Parts: sequence; C-alpha cells; structure tokens
Amino acid sequence: MRTSTAILSTALFTLFLTSCQQQADDQLSPQPKADPTEALTTQQLDSQILSRLRETGRFDWNQASEHFVWSALTRSDYVLSVGYKPAGFVGELPPDAASSPAWQAARAQVLELILAEERKANPDLTQTQVVAFEENVLPVLDVTVRELSTIQKLRASELVRYAEPIGYEPNRRQAVTANSSAAILSSSGCDNNVPNPDLVAGSDYTVLANGSKSSWNQSDQFHGIRASWSQSTGQGIKIVIIDSGSSDAQENLGSAFNQGLSQGRTIERLVTLPRASIFGIPTGPVETPNDGCGHGTSMAGAAAAPRGTDGAAVGVAYNANLITIRAAQDVFLDASREVKGVSDAYILAGNRTDVRIISMSMGRLTSSSQMTDAIRYAYNRGKLIFCAAGTSYDWSSGFVGVTYPATLPEVVAVTGLQDNLTSRCDDCHVGAKVEFAVVMQKPSNDRAVLSLAMSGDAPSTVGGSSVATATMAGITALVWAQHPAETRAQIMSRLVVASSNRTARSSSFGWGRVNAAAAVGALPL
Repeated sequence: MRTSTAILSTALFTLFLTSCQQQADDQLSPQPKADPTEALTTQQLDSQILSRLRETGRFDWNQASEHFVWSALTRSDYVLSVGYKPAGFVGELPPDAASSPAWQAARAQVLELILAEERKANPDLTQTQVVAFEENVLPVLDVTVRELSTIQKLRASELVRYAEPIGYEPNRRQAVTANSSAAILSSSGCDNNVPNPDLVAGSDYTVLANGSKSSWNQSDQFHGIRASWSQSTGQGIKIVIIDSGSSDAQENLGSAFNQGLSQGRTIERLVTLPRASIFGIPTGPVETPNDGCGHGTSMAGAAAAPRGTDGAAVGVAYNANLITIRAAQDVFLDASREVKGVSDAYILAGNRTDVRIISMSMGRLTSSSQMTDAIRYAYNRGKLIFCAAGTSYDWSSGFVGVTYPATLPEVVAVTGLQDNLTSRCDDCHVGAKVEFAVVMQKPSNDRAVLSLAMSGDAPSTVGGSSVATATMAGITALVWAQHPAETRAQIMSRLVVASSNRTARSSSFGWGRVNAAAAVGALPL
C-alpha cells in the first residue's frame, strides 16, 4: 500500500503539476498589476504561494500584501486571525496575555477598529456577527472580515501582531465539486484504515508470546523496540495524539485498552474541533471525539496500542497513558475551524500537567501565526512536541521540504526511512529541520507499519512521516518512563546519543534512527 493514508496536507496540489512551465514563462514578461478592487483568483493565489514555497521553503502570510490577504479571505470563508498586543510590547507572550488588563484593553481597541471599518459597508453589523470563534487563552481574535480597508487598518496598527487568513490553503476543498467530499477526505489521509489481508507472519510481523502482533519495524534491526521492552513499556508517561480522533468502534482504544500486558493505564478521547459554521453561525452538528477519517486511530495505535491477547497490532509504548484529540476533519489543515481546533488542542495539552509528549501528524503548506502561538504555549510548559515533516500524495509533485508546523524551532520534525536505512520513504519529506527518522517502508513489497484498524483485531497498515512521528512519540515515552525525573532537554539528549547519526547530523534525516534499547539503557551505547 502506498502511504496516502499518512500525513497530510503537506503535499502540493494538482495545479502544481501543470503550472511550473507557465510560471517560468510568466517570469520572462511583465505581469499586469492587480486590480485593487478585485480579488485575485484562486489560481493566482496558489501560483504565488507555490512560487514562494519553491524559492524559500515556506509561505508566511505576514509577508504577503494586504490585497493578497484580502483575496485569500474572499476566496475562502472570510475568517481573519488577528494577534493583538499592548502598544510597545515586544518579546514572547506572557502566560496571562489574554487575561491581563493591558492585553484586554488592546483586544477591545482592535475589535472596535474592526467593527468601525466593517460597519462602513454594513452599518447593522454586530460584534456577535464579527467574532467567528471565541478565544480565552491566546491573545487572538478570529473575526469575519470582508473589507480590504479593515486589513489595511489592522496592518498599520501598533496593537496588532499579525492579521492573516486561516481558511485558505492550496488544493482547498472548494476547488472540488460539492458531491465529491468522500474523494477529498480520501486524498487527505482518510478512508484507508481497514485491515490489510496480505500480511505475512514472520515477514511483516512477529507473533509475541501472548498472541499480539509486533510490526516488522519494531525489530532490533531497525529501532531496538522489542529489546527495550525488557526495561520500559512507557508506564506512567502520557502521550497526546492531536489528529482526527479515535474510532469508537476500536475497542483497543476503548474498553480493551487495558488487556494482557497492558494494565493500569488510562485513555481519554477528547475533541477540540469546532462545529462547522458559516460566517460565525453554527451550521453543523456538535463534533465528537470519534474518528471519521481513520488517520488518528492509526496514529494512536502505532504509539500506544495494547499488548493484548486478541491478536491485534501492539503499539510502541504499550503501557503509556493516552489522550486522543479530534482537532481536525482530516490531516490537511485547510479550514479555519481546523486551525482553531489544532490550536485549542495544543493549549489543552499545554495546560495538562500530566502530559509530557505531544504528537501531531497533520499540517499545512502555509504558516499560521495562531497555531504557532499555541505550539509555543505548550512548549513553554515543558512539552516535548513531535510533528511530521510531511508526506506527499500521488497528486503532488516536486516539493519535498519540511512543512509547517514541523518547521518551527519548538517542534521536533520526524520523517520516514526505507528499510535500506539510507533512502527516504517514497512520499516522505526531508530537510535540514528534520531531527529524527523512523524506518517505516519496505519497498520490496511496499509494506508499511502495522497499526489498529477502525474496528476489530486484524491489523491495518499505515505509512509516511505520519506513522514515523507517532512511532517516535512512542519511543520517547519508553525512554522517559525509564528516566521519569529527567527534563525534556535531557530526554532529547538521550535520543540523540542513541541515534545512528549522533556523530554527524544528516542534512536530510537529522540524527537518524533512534535505538530505543540503547536510549532506555537496555543496551550499551
């Protein structure tokens, strides 16, 4: 199976396949100046975003013009994320930013600025109609903005840190016909988490003494995971999986989470994804923690599925505690409510003193300052955060650099390796920001990693940098459980010292493969 069930978002869309030559031709001749009264088309927006990605490896909305931002709002859902601050403030956000009087005053002034400008076109506009999502922790306003002049005023204000759209991404759903939503989800890492009937014992998995199945990549040849289990099983460490949720039909992430050698641990299934809305008015049902995609269930299984007696696939840290958070509909974070859901998930995890590890195998092409604020919020509370470096889909091409938010310095970027230990997986993204790599593809039979299907005990398989990230989170839980008094920095040092590239960091794979047995102390370094 190819790794289209993995992350994410990070792949480029089909326009990229046909636009490269056209853009090269365009650069040879002067281009007409954009009409300031007309929004750019989606094709124009996407072309410029992709061009910037190819040139620099990232696209930052703060470096885009007011007209470009307004065009993106117009071509999406009009939701603008506005980070505010008191006049003259510089530096990192204080812990109480959203609640302190000075910041509250700045919020009120920025909101009044927005209302005053938007009311020039719509005099009856109310504050309730403007605020798209409520925010009580971060100094951020998510507002519905339709006027270019509002963006111009915000950009000019000393009270504004950033003003950017959060609902626009290349290959957005609106570019696909309304009756093809199933195909959209499938192309965004969903609808493939079903049992794999082609698995072969002894080759694709090892049957453990209690009957559970250990994926081929857990062997001592690659990561020393099985050898590490004699010393650590992740007990006492809590992992948060921010993803598409977990299936309520998969008992190994529910009533059978404690079985066999997995005992005395806890699992929580939470949701932060806001309900669907149009211009701030809820239109969809209240969201639940249940995984409608399949991706989150795979990631939870790879990290912490039980070592039970039912013959299912066992996770790396099979005695770790687990929280699954449904923060998005799929792994391509291209909707405003998904950015809000992910941001709230990081805040939730940051505020939990019992959480040590956060793993997210989702992402997007363009940056999000609001999401960055949330990730820094969690990071500043001591969390060790792993994010997938990126996985391309069959309809993508060319761009294989590390994608957002794995590009952030607060995040540990993880990618996938083939079993030859030197090549990236077919669809995995690499780059200097990558810190670790996990073996997760056998090209000889295109076999990926075993995990939990949406229901039942027969294993599914999942690939890409997604499962590499969840596996790395599990390995880290094994190490931290063995050294519970150590800090995040000390645990990172153990991972680096036990890695294949510890003496010479790779520009593509970072520190390389971690030997879990060496990192926990079961094997000498």
